[in-house]
Amino acid sequence: MGTYRQIFYHIVFATKYRKPTINEKNESELYKYIWGILKNKKCKLYRINGMPDHIHILCDLHPSITLSNLVKDIKVATNLWMKESGLFTEFIGWQEGYGAFTCSVKDKEKIINYIKNQKEHHRKETFENEYKNILAEHAIKPE
Repeated sequence: MGTYRQIFYHIVFATKYRKPTINEKNESELYKYIWGILKNKKCKLYRINGMPDHIHILCDLHPSITLSNLVKDIKVATNLWMKESGLFTEFIGWQEGYGAFTCSVKDKEKIINYIKNQKEHHRKETFENEYKNILAEHAIKPE
């Protein structure tokens, strides 16, 4: 019998000072770059999207890597790439910390659609409110 596992994580992190420094014109290049990082770490990407001030990722975390190392690797690599590529001239870095929430296979499609519809969703809700709601949904009290 083989070993089977599935660890879905909905990961959210913001730009430094939550400044809108991820321009829409080049965001798809950033998302492709992050997809490459995930593939190299044997993690499967289900959906990535965001706004000028934050990113959402739904992926399956491979057991060979810890969540904190994955997020750190994504932030470190993209920080360097975004500054060197010249595509994100206003980008100054990522905010410290992140949110990561496990989800079940039953919720996967709902979260994929939620991430897919970020632009529409944020016409009505700020990132701060969105984040507070995600924390509340997972019964997490911010410090």
